[in-house]
Formats: sequence, structure tokens, C-alpha cells
Amino acid sequence: MDDPQLASSDDEVEHFEAGEPADVVPPMSPPVRRLAAVMWPAFLMAGVLEMLVFSLVDPGELHWLGGAAVEADHKAVYTVAFFAFWVVIALGSALTQLILVEPNVLNKPYRNHL
Repeated sequence: MDDPQLASSDDEVEHFEAGEPADVVPPMSPPVRRLAAVMWPAFLMAGVLEMLVFSLVDPGELHWLGGAAVEADHKAVYTVAFFAFWVVIALGSALTQLILVEPNVLNKPYRNHL
């Protein structure tokens, strides 16, 4: 090593100490887990449906069932439509979760009635 710039000493080397481990996140309870399993995919698919619908439909040309034009700001139409899509898709996913519940869980006798 003839080049003095390539030579290193212990003074030039930075030493890093490992920090404390990150807090462990406790697992979700089963009801919260089911809610997340319904709402998160429904949120994503509502966004996809929003893009698909409003790539073909202009919110300014929407009409109510009676024929009157929708008098709302474009952003309001986008927002209401997104939440409507989210609710409908979430209901479909929630019904799927309900169908997947095992019969022995649903038919378990209720013992705390007194």
C-alpha cells in the first residue's frame, strides 16, 4: 500500500453499536384480523373501481334517476362514489367471511344465559 489515502487506521473507522431491538407488535385479535381482512382489500379494490368507472364517466354529465343533473363538485362525486364502492365491496367480502365460519362455531351452545 503505497498510497497514503488508502491506508486506514482504527481512528478513521466508524464503529456502530447495535441499538435496542424494535418493539414487538402484538398479534391482532381474531375480530380485528377479520375486519382488516375485509376492509383493506375492499379499500384497494374501491380505488381500482373508482379509476375504472371515472375513466369512462364524466362526473359533470351524471344525472339522477329523475333526469335532473347532479349539481355537485367533481371532487364530491369522486369522494361519494369511492365510499359507496368501498361499502359495497366490503359487504361482499364480509359475506364471504360469514360463509367461511365453521358450523360448529356458529352452533356452539350459549352457556352464559343465566
